[in-house]
Amino acid sequence: MYPEGYRYTKDHEWIAVEGDRGKVGITDYAQKQLGDVVFVELPEVGRKLQAGEQFGTIESVKAVSELYSPASGKVVEANPVLASKPETVNSDPHGAWLYVVELSNPAEVDTLLTSDQYAELVK
Repeated sequence: MYPEGYRYTKDHEWIAVEGDRGKVGITDYAQKQLGDVVFVELPEVGRKLQAGEQFGTIESVKAVSELYSPASGKVVEANPVLASKPETVNSDPHGAWLYVVELSNPAEVDTLLTSDQYAELVK
């Protein structure tokens, strides 16, 4: 259900690290709680984020939720598809990334939940 190798926050974001970068998204659990996503506010490229800092919002037909960065670093890419197709988050939550971060402290990721720990949290 939750991909191995990803790390998860208690706020329902995930990060998939490759080298010194991480792709960030929201979990399947989060998208199910939200319902049909109609808008995603993403961080600007170049913005520096701290772990736990709010970086944007996600809006569904039910609610608006804040999004929090799972790791510190500089935003190097925001997913351009989500501006016109925010519902991609519903159909592919663990593939539809929100942004890519260049990690300033890769060891932070090790403090996040594993897929098994996250599955236990949301069951």
